[in-house]
Amino acid sequence: MKTIAVFFGGRSVEHEVSVITGMQVIENLDKSKYEAVPVYITKDGKFLGGESLSNFKTFKEGNFDDAYEVYFKAGRGGKLYRQVEEKGGLFSKGGMKEEVYADVDMVFVALHGTFGEDGSIQGYFDTMDIPYIGCSTLSAAVGMDKKIMKDVFRAHDIPVMEGKCFYRRQWREEKDNVKKAITELGYPVFVKPVNLGSSIGITKVKEAAELDDAMDLAASYDRKILVEKAAENPREINCAVMGYAGDVIASALEEPVGWKDLLSFDDKYVGGGKKTGPSKGKNARNCPADVDEDLKKKIEDLAKDAFTAIDACGAARIDFLVTEAGPVVNEINTLPGSMGFYLWEPVGIPFAELLNRVIELGEIRAKERKDTTYSYESNLFTKTTYGSKL
Repeated sequence: MKTIAVFFGGRSVEHEVSVITGMQVIENLDKSKYEAVPVYITKDGKFLGGESLSNFKTFKEGNFDDAYEVYFKAGRGGKLYRQVEEKGGLFSKGGMKEEVYADVDMVFVALHGTFGEDGSIQGYFDTMDIPYIGCSTLSAAVGMDKKIMKDVFRAHDIPVMEGKCFYRRQWREEKDNVKKAITELGYPVFVKPVNLGSSIGITKVKEAAELDDAMDLAASYDRKILVEKAAENPREINCAVMGYAGDVIASALEEPVGWKDLLSFDDKYVGGGKKTGPSKGKNARNCPADVDEDLKKKIEDLAKDAFTAIDACGAARIDFLVTEAGPVVNEINTLPGSMGFYLWEPVGIPFAELLNRVIELGEIRAKERKDTTYSYESNLFTKTTYGSKL
C-alpha cells in the first residue's frame, strides 16, 4: 500500500476549483493500492493536514478546527511532520513534540493556477526530493505562461493565433504605444493575463473604446498581458492527452455548445459544468464531439505534439479553436479541473484508472531523476588558491 499525499487549495484564484479536484481525487483513488492523505494549502499558503480535510463538508462549512499545520523537512524524504502537544508528567514539563503525519510515497498535485500549476510547488518538491505526479518544474512553468507556451508551439510549427505580449509597466507607462500596437494587430482581440486559467481576467474587446478596462483587468491579475486576434465564429474543441516522453494517447473530443465569444468561469464550473454526451442548456457539452475523422485526427495529432513540445507528463487538456483554415491550439492546461476525467470515460478509462496511470507516469519520471547524476567529485577545494594571501 502506497501513501499518496493529495495537495489541493493553494494561493490562487482557482483555489475553490482545486479543492473540488482534490476531493474528487481522494474519493476516486484505488483504495486497494493507495492510501490518500489530504494536504490542504490555505489561501495564505499554510499546509494543513487532518482527517476532516478528506470531507467536502469541511470546506462548505469552513470549519477547520480539527486541522493542523504539517510540513516537510529538507533531507527527510517524503516525511510530513506535525507538532503535537505533549502532556507533562511527574518528571517532565510537557510542551510540543514533533511526530510524523504521513510517510509519503508520492504527491498528487491537484493544484490549479499560480503556485501550484506553474512550476512553483514542483520546484519545491524537486528540492525536497519528493516524487510527484504531472509535469516537471520546467514543463509546468512553460504550460502556464501563455506567451512562452505559444513561442514553444510556434517553434514546433504548431498553429496558434497571432498575438502580442505587453508588460503591466508598459501598459501603465507607455499606454499610447501599446494601444497603437494593438490597433495594428486589429480588432476584435482577446485580452488575457498570461499566467492564469479558468477564463479569469479574460475579455473579448471588439473596439478600441473597450480596451482600457480589459487591459486594467488583466493587469490586476498578472504582470504580463497577452493580446490575441479573435477568431471569427470558431468552434471550440478540447482534447485530453496522457503520457510522457513522446508515448502519448488521446482522449475523446468535446465541444462546448451554446456559448458565445468566451466560456466564463461560471460557464465552466457553476450549474452543471462538465457533462458527458449530448446535452442541452447553458453549460452543455457534446462529448464525443461531432467532428469528421479527418478533423479528429488533426486535433489528436496536434494535441499530442503540443503535449510533447513542452515535455509534459501525466494528463493534460489541450483547447483548440477550429476556424475555416483549420484547428489552432488555444492553450494547454497541464492540470485540468477534475483531471478531465469526463474526456477519458468515453474511451474506456474510468476515473480510478486515470488516476492509476497518472501516478504510474509520475513514478517513471521520478525514477529518471534517480538515474540522473546531480553531483560531481572535483576535489576543487584542495586545488584552488582562493583565500590565500597574494
